[in-house]
Amino acid sequence: MSCLSKEYRLNTQRDFSKLYKSGKSWHTPSFVAFFNLQTTTKIAFVASKKVGNAVARNLARRRMRAVLLTYDNKIKNGNYIFVAKSSIKDRNFIELKKDFDFAIKRLELLK
Repeated sequence: MSCLSKEYRLNTQRDFSKLYKSGKSWHTPSFVAFFNLQTTTKIAFVASKKVGNAVARNLARRRMRAVLLTYDNKIKNGNYIFVAKSSIKDRNFIELKKDFDFAIKRLELLK
């Protein structure tokens, strides 16, 4: 089963706060990644109003989700939050993929 299915989503404010405070983070030109080791995998994609209107925010989340699908079953179990930056709309898919490669390598998230 894909780690992006509905039961694998972070959805409580407590989970978000805990991960923002105690998780490892890494900044890239297009997003910020937060990670904390756990026994299960839960993922959230966040885009604030700084990214743009609703269409731009949904596009940013979909693009991050699409890149992460290329790593399916290769990343360690844990809680993840990917927060889009406003510059994500100016980057193409290849640049976004390079940002993910760099962040995953720096956070040592591959199994």
